[in-house]
Amino acid sequence: MRGVFFDEDHAGAVVARLLRDGFDASCEREPFAGEDDDEGHPWVVSSDAPVVMLELLVEEYDGWLEPDEPPPPTAPLVLPTAPRRVKRDL
Repeated sequence: MRGVFFDEDHAGAVVARLLRDGFDASCEREPFAGEDDDEGHPWVVSSDAPVVMLELLVEEYDGWLEPDEPPPPTAPLVLPTAPRRVKRDL
């Protein structure tokens, strides 16, 4: 899991707390898809800390959690091959 923050000071405080507690942690800027404002990129904190601990820190410092891996793909929808009939034939 990764924590995402828009404030550099908050991200730095989370990294410092995780390092102080004995976990590996790093912080880097990461743009969103289509983001063109270099100053608007959020700070992403990656760590090997338990999810519960990172979740508490994210809540305290106004960030959010993001999974490391994208969710697995869902099964494709089964769509009809012909249009529905609105009127009945008499």
